[in-house]
Amino acid sequence: MPRTSEGTLTGSAPGLTTGLTPFIEQARNQGQLYIRQPWQFYSDDNHRAWRTLYERMVPRWEKYANERFLEGLAALSLSPDRVPKLEDVNRFLSPLTGFRARAVSGYVPAYVFFDCLRNRQFPTTITIRSGGKLDYLPEPDIFHDIAGHVPMHTDQAFADTLVRFGQCARTAAEIVAGIRNPEVRVQRMTSIIRGMARFFWFTVEFGLMRTGLGLRAYGSGLLSSFGEIEYAITSPDVQRYPIRMEWVINQCFEIDHYQPLLFVVSGFDHLYSLADELEHWVRTGRLDNTAPGEPGIREADLSSFLQATLS
Repeated sequence: MPRTSEGTLTGSAPGLTTGLTPFIEQARNQGQLYIRQPWQFYSDDNHRAWRTLYERMVPRWEKYANERFLEGLAALSLSPDRVPKLEDVNRFLSPLTGFRARAVSGYVPAYVFFDCLRNRQFPTTITIRSGGKLDYLPEPDIFHDIAGHVPMHTDQAFADTLVRFGQCARTAAEIVAGIRNPEVRVQRMTSIIRGMARFFWFTVEFGLMRTGLGLRAYGSGLLSSFGEIEYAITSPDVQRYPIRMEWVINQCFEIDHYQPLLFVVSGFDHLYSLADELEHWVRTGRLDNTAPGEPGIREADLSSFLQATLS
């Protein structure tokens, strides 16, 4: 996600602008997580924001994105000019890997999010950042989710890795369900969620890959960030290490600045094997005492896992 203010647009119509959308607030107030995408609500400013974000990312993608992401962009036939309709995205995506983008009203609790991946569904934000905040947004928007994440979902190996990651969450819930002491259950669950969140952050969101063309981005946080994708690959201030599970699950992260530490995989088969390794670590208790620190665990995340253990 971009961190610095590098560009602005002007305009007054809120449309489906992040933080200014009554449609979303109403859904949240009514407890609706899964919603429809009211595409007709997008304003000219919303489409202009998408167009600006997309156009300036193209040369960055061509230079720094991994080849399968570029193939995914072509396969999805995303419009560079207008916010996409999720039904159109799914029409191209689903036949390739079975994945579907599913509109949500906001934050998705950890277990619910992971279980969506297990079922080849990707919770997708439908609002878009305002023209005055093109380069920094503390939460996902449709550009991050569709242009950053979804092109990778067209690749079978990557899609299968997401499913495998979702299965890890199911395994964790089953294991924690057997713990009778409520304090121990919460402590164990908190540690596992923390480790899984870090794994997701340093792979799916901010992962780098060694390719025949050199270092390339495959993480969506990089693929949707005009500034950080180049910084991650070229800056001498970034530490880049071959990925190791014990490092990743114990490495805290912060979301409000460019990442100073990133991990590198050797390919998509390697990434899938890491998801296998993660589940093995969950089963053998090696995520039971991950290092403290960020990310903080939301009450909703604990509740979602607790609910899963009781169902």
